[in-house]
Amino acid sequence: MNKLPLAKRAQILTLLCEGMSMRSIERTVGSSINTVDKLLRDAGEAALAYHDEAVRGVKARRVQCDEIWSFVAVKQKNVAMSKRAGDPTIGDCWTWTAIDADNKLLVSYLVGGRDAEFALMLMDDLRGRLANRVQLTTDGHGAYLQAVEEAFGADIDYSVLIKLYGAPPASPEAARRYSPTECVGTRKDKIAGNPDPRHVSTSYVERQNLTMRMSMRRFTRLTNAFSKKLENHAHMVALYALWYNFVRIHKTLRTSPAMAAGIETRLWSMEDVVRLIEEHAERRAPRLADRLVG
Repeated sequence: MNKLPLAKRAQILTLLCEGMSMRSIERTVGSSINTVDKLLRDAGEAALAYHDEAVRGVKARRVQCDEIWSFVAVKQKNVAMSKRAGDPTIGDCWTWTAIDADNKLLVSYLVGGRDAEFALMLMDDLRGRLANRVQLTTDGHGAYLQAVEEAFGADIDYSVLIKLYGAPPASPEAARRYSPTECVGTRKDKIAGNPDPRHVSTSYVERQNLTMRMSMRRFTRLTNAFSKKLENHAHMVALYALWYNFVRIHKTLRTSPAMAAGIETRLWSMEDVVRLIEEHAERRAPRLADRLVG
């Protein structure tokens, strides 16, 4: 099978992480949509495997968690009228994120629903990647409370930041606006341990969520950009996490989050990501001896 040159594969991955749609990339680089799709799938699998292996023993002090909404194929309210009605992989989709507030490292991420099951999966994964006790801040989503308790027990300094919003707009026109009502304040609730009130914040993880929306076309709101398949959505999130942690220079840090966190010693390029995909494919490919019969 013909393989694209390394430089072109790196270009496609870069464009995916810079917010271009797959169809736009097809037209820009002159590769078929099937080629772009396969490269994304291979990159997502390799990125997920590498993140699981490399992002371990993180020495964080403050961690912030949040969820970001998107959808697959159709919005949840339209699932029943869809041609794929009954398909459990379509509808609203949430990406859970946990970020190191100091090094901006995306420590854990998860794609799925917004219920207690996925909250616990995120917290279990987060705990397995941390090397020490941390101060944790989440928003007021109720699923976090039990999940944090089950995953960390008493070994956590945990607070919830609850945003307080003003009265809804009076006019029908203003009520239909996409943005929520004005935030008039916040409330900080201590849940466990001894969290420092000065560092009870979700600002960094919310800023990272904005970067996700700007960097992945399928997260863009109020457009026709969305994921058609849940699998591709998850692959793109995995590729984004690898790019964000190891390739992208954080403007404030002036280095990558992985270097700032001490889990990597050099800045990656997209060519390195392509080589990682090749190495992952080679490890998964069956050996010739395994194919022989008798």
